[in-house]
Amino acid sequence: MKNILKYIIITIPLGIGGLLSCDKTITEPVKEAYVPVSLDEKAGSWKTYVLGSANEVAVAAPKASNDAAYLKEIDSLKNKILPAVTAENKKAVAYWGAGAVYRWNEIARELAARYNIPPASNAEGKYPVPDAANPLADPKFPFANPPYTARALAYLSVAQYDALVSAWNYKYKYNRKAPSKNDATISTLLPVSDLPSYPSEDAVVAAASYTILVAMFPGEVPYLDSKLAEAKNARVWAGANVPSDITAGDALGKAVGAKIMAKARVDGMSAANNQALTAGMIENAKKIGVKNPWVSQETPARPPMLPNYGAVTTWNFDRPTLEKIRPIIPYLENSAEFQKDIDELKVIEKNQTREQARIANYWADGAGSYTPPGHWHRTAANAAHEAKYSEVRMARTLALVGTALMDAGIACWETKYYYYTPRPQQFGVKTSVGLPNFPSYTSGHSTFSSAAATVLSSIFPDQASKFDEQAKEASNSRVYGLIHYRVDCEMGLVHGKKIGDYAIARGKADGSGY
Repeated sequence: MKNILKYIIITIPLGIGGLLSCDKTITEPVKEAYVPVSLDEKAGSWKTYVLGSANEVAVAAPKASNDAAYLKEIDSLKNKILPAVTAENKKAVAYWGAGAVYRWNEIARELAARYNIPPASNAEGKYPVPDAANPLADPKFPFANPPYTARALAYLSVAQYDALVSAWNYKYKYNRKAPSKNDATISTLLPVSDLPSYPSEDAVVAAASYTILVAMFPGEVPYLDSKLAEAKNARVWAGANVPSDITAGDALGKAVGAKIMAKARVDGMSAANNQALTAGMIENAKKIGVKNPWVSQETPARPPMLPNYGAVTTWNFDRPTLEKIRPIIPYLENSAEFQKDIDELKVIEKNQTREQARIANYWADGAGSYTPPGHWHRTAANAAHEAKYSEVRMARTLALVGTALMDAGIACWETKYYYYTPRPQQFGVKTSVGLPNFPSYTSGHSTFSSAAATVLSSIFPDQASKFDEQAKEASNSRVYGLIHYRVDCEMGLVHGKKIGDYAIARGKADGSGY
């Protein structure tokens, strides 16, 4: 029976608690489980983001391998649990076998896509604000727009990483072997490495992820409850853990997740939609030369999206640095440079090629998608999986990319509302990929993409040209989609690279050997 699960196709119900009026499923190829190329035995000493140290949350020592209580767990696993594993249980084992970090990030992206629905106007011509206290009312909370999704994925990845660094610390402190290493007669459904089993890394990730996601998507508690239970059970069904491994991991993950959410609650996001600030922002823009500040082109006019998101706390640099690296003032209306950019858009509007249309649509990442940050998180997760990273190194990769993406969103939004520049639509250009409800300069797609590609190119240098090409194509897509001037995109790429470089500097100092 050992390692019998290979690459198969399963149908997984999304089951997002009452969100949809009909059942929908997705068919996903289950990535084959693997033994990591490195167990990263020293990861318990890596630098964390929020935890003061890997010992901040205490984990009690497990029972010894010859203790009666542990031997009873082994006997139960071998003679009761594993013989009762069903075909459905095996599907769950195969699904989670791709990796806990990989799967929980996938779940988060699916949730972001489901909740990326802009509120519609009501009979009074107003746009109701989603209510966290009543998340399933219309409009549903959250509206998982790009800044919200970037923030949710950043906190998720940081929680996973900090929790796993702590878990690695205790794994090698206590050094409890996997069940099949203690009893060779135990057959497993997944590959078994020499990584100590206590506390369970999968349970740690599941509990930390659950804690973040129920806070970010409060209407999804029943769905997330079911995924949490399945994730923990799958490790036992696979013969990879005994229940006490799971219990210890669950407690550690929840405790770390709570600490990460404590930081999230005071990062300034609660004031990100402060509409009272926009009048002052518009006046500032006029003072620096913007003749016609951005105004909503929707009917009725929609309030600007998260005008104060630029004040949210960043991860990898401080507020003075954010202001220092802010892009210089964009081309002003009536300048030759501005006219050149407008003329380019008008040519594309009249003669858009099929390839330009394809690129614009591929990278649109609009309503109903998991947005540019989710797009790049998926790219990062797939690269880490293909590299056969350990759970802790995969979490580190996603935390570096995730914090860079959140920082990119904050810095880009601060730039947008600092200059308050009009979009091309205010000059008669018609968009083909949706109408963003915030100022033009700089391009969010360009800033997000450049930041992520910069980090990924540093981690996976053999793929640097591919990531760079993807970032440039994502940036060009906004010109081809007729919603950004060329300068928005070019300066967004420059801005994003600077932001990515700060994440890289953090990574080079975290003790991982980069």
